[in-house]
Amino acid sequence: MNPEALICERPSYMRILEETLETPSIKVLSGIRRCGKSTLLRLFEKKLRKKGTPSENIVNIRLDSFDVPLEPDAAWLDELLVDRSRQANSAHPLYVLLDEVQEVEGWERPIRRLYESGWARIYLTGSNAFLLSSDLATYLSGRYIEIPVFPLSFKEYCNFADCRKGHVDRNPAELFDAYLRFGGMPGLFASTDFTEEAIARELGAIRDTVLLNDVAKRFGIRDIALLEKLLRYVYSTSGNLFSANRVAGALTSMGRKTNPETVDNYLDALKRAFALYDCTQMGLKGKAVLQPQRKYYAPDTGLRNLESGFRMQDIGFQLENIVFMELIRRGYEVNVGTLSHGEVDFVAQKRSDRTYFQICETLLDEDTRKREVSPLEAVGDSYAKVILTRDASAVGTTESGIRIMSLVDWLLS
Repeated sequence: MNPEALICERPSYMRILEETLETPSIKVLSGIRRCGKSTLLRLFEKKLRKKGTPSENIVNIRLDSFDVPLEPDAAWLDELLVDRSRQANSAHPLYVLLDEVQEVEGWERPIRRLYESGWARIYLTGSNAFLLSSDLATYLSGRYIEIPVFPLSFKEYCNFADCRKGHVDRNPAELFDAYLRFGGMPGLFASTDFTEEAIARELGAIRDTVLLNDVAKRFGIRDIALLEKLLRYVYSTSGNLFSANRVAGALTSMGRKTNPETVDNYLDALKRAFALYDCTQMGLKGKAVLQPQRKYYAPDTGLRNLESGFRMQDIGFQLENIVFMELIRRGYEVNVGTLSHGEVDFVAQKRSDRTYFQICETLLDEDTRKREVSPLEAVGDSYAKVILTRDASAVGTTESGIRIMSLVDWLLS
């Protein structure tokens, strides 16, 4: 298959890149490996060429490819950028697109010098949050724009399915079943083989690269077996509240002795590699949370379900995972809401806007309905309260003003 035919547009990200095209700030695209950052740079390069940018003014290098030195360093990168700057047409900006820049030791120095020239427009991608806690971030405080990139949203997933033609004539509910089970890593659409075995190979390769390159190698972790077991445990139990003590105790009871400090360090490394996202408790209606616990979610339900062999269990937690990541995608700060009696799945805040969310598969059972509605009614303030469900027959508004919405429709909105 022609590689160019594999590229589907992701308009929300391209819009940000185009809107910031002429700003001097460094643009940093951050996110888990294989979530589409490299493809976005390729699409952006095509747009630059369409706008008339000369080829000699575009430097696009993937620094984790076979085309670069085995141990790339700052001197190598500095020499290359100086050479390309000399070849460029001075009538146009120099566009420098560096993919997986964290692979170059000391990359901050040549990038800093290039930035200070005032001529270059710099775009970086990275698969580790360490990128933005480096010397560059300190030196250029306020001079870079971070653009978080995530695996496909369900809306993007439907667009990709249509783009591929092989998945057309499937309604959103059917596509959602596949999205729920296998997730939305863009690489799944790079092959015509959409079997479970092929998907497992693709997702397994992503997981292994993240664990070995972006976690173990980056943070000097030697106990790979413990790291793998921790990730598997947290993914399989995502949606539960955890503390490091509890996770350490659970792993120890499973025959893998460890301690809370090690668990905390490993979880932090996984979060920095965008392999985990956490959601912290916050008290509601006067409820104090002195030692808040956290829920952990995978960036993609396919990566989560890979650890269980794609068995469709704990559907409610999988739906929570999808909604949590969608809220993060939409720019919300998200917490777990804790009441004296009960819990609100998500408290989503963006500036002065706040919405409370409950997530469930169905509301047909009266006990389930009461369990989902009661915490929202107990909150007692005037902010919007929403229940997202796959149960289309339940859509409407309760007497207390709680909106019940189709989860699929909300994801597509």
